[in-house]
Amino acid sequence: MIDTHSHIYAEEFDTDRDEALQRAADAGVEILMLPDIDSESRDRMFELAARDASRYLPMVGLHPTSVNDNPKWQQELDMVESLLRCAPMRLYGVGEIGLDLYWSQDYYREQREVLHAQFELALQYDLPVAIHTRSAYREMLDAVATYRGRGLRGVLHAFADSVDTFHKFDHLGEFVFGIGGVVTFKNSGLDRVVAEMPLERIVLETDCPYLTPVPHRGKRNESAYVEHICRKIAELHGVSTAQVDMVTTATARHIFGL
Repeated sequence: MIDTHSHIYAEEFDTDRDEALQRAADAGVEILMLPDIDSESRDRMFELAARDASRYLPMVGLHPTSVNDNPKWQQELDMVESLLRCAPMRLYGVGEIGLDLYWSQDYYREQREVLHAQFELALQYDLPVAIHTRSAYREMLDAVATYRGRGLRGVLHAFADSVDTFHKFDHLGEFVFGIGGVVTFKNSGLDRVVAEMPLERIVLETDCPYLTPVPHRGKRNESAYVEHICRKIAELHGVSTAQVDMVTTATARHIFGL
């Protein structure tokens, strides 16, 4: 399995990161994709990636909530461009980038500017994007639609909207959909959506330490728990976990160029 979205480099794992990495390996998670947030945590991400370049695969990008109320967001964006131009190691995507209007709509203009700048960088450097969308699916659809036909590709991280929204994104380019712990939540409704999505359009993710799946909900999430997400998707599609593993791994390898 591949966890396509793991923040296991975050400080929440400082006391037991090695153990958490071993648990992921024991659960059959062979690769952890590491999405970036901003300059405050980036060094930690690169330090982990340097430990095993075949297993911990970093991206670089500026998260939308790191734009909010941040007078230095342009400097942060410049850092992303600089790293893409002269990367300290191979980078596998531009992310985590996106729009997040959940906490505030006051910074939408700035978030949109940063998003489009990073879309352009992804095209320039021929990299996939890892897109964060929260309380902004309509706005994200509008943004992505402006790139239709230009080769923009990537993952709609933590996808949690409707089947109709899935189809709209799916027609805009080569996009796959990151499904995480929310699909295991009893009343989320995401299970019904995922059941309608072709298995080939899905990749597995945890977003650890966040969005912990059942049966560990309420505790810190970790990459080992991707097996619970795999199991739930298998149940929804009426196939084996081995089939979900095989198909989602192939999709992740293709979209990230592994």
